[in-house]
Amino acid sequence: MEMINALGRRKAAVARVYVQEGNGKITINGRDLEVYFPSPILQYVVKQPLNKLAVAEKYDIKVNLDGGGYKGQAEALRLAIARALVKINPEDKPALKAEGFMTRDAREVERKKPGQPKARKHFQFSKR
Repeated sequence: MEMINALGRRKAAVARVYVQEGNGKITINGRDLEVYFPSPILQYVVKQPLNKLAVAEKYDIKVNLDGGGYKGQAEALRLAIARALVKINPEDKPALKAEGFMTRDAREVERKKPGQPKARKHFQFSKR
């Protein structure tokens, strides 16, 4: 099997993944998954699509991760892995879609407006 690539985005994070047959090694920006995401919760989020299809030990995944925070990066990576798995085997798509792994979370940070401290917050109003 040749190398399959896919892209995942979440907030400001972009994950480019390259999947090939192997023994389940995930390398992110040249570092191991456990080193890059020390939190077991984020490791679980990243591995969700692999665990759902029971192929965690079947593929080696190389990742370029850029932008955003650790939560957004983990979720961008989850989407990219799910998309790559569907490229490899299109029959897996309904199972991944049912879990919500194929959906790009489109929520982005709202811009700050002039004359306000934040996007929705207003300075205190004083009549006098």
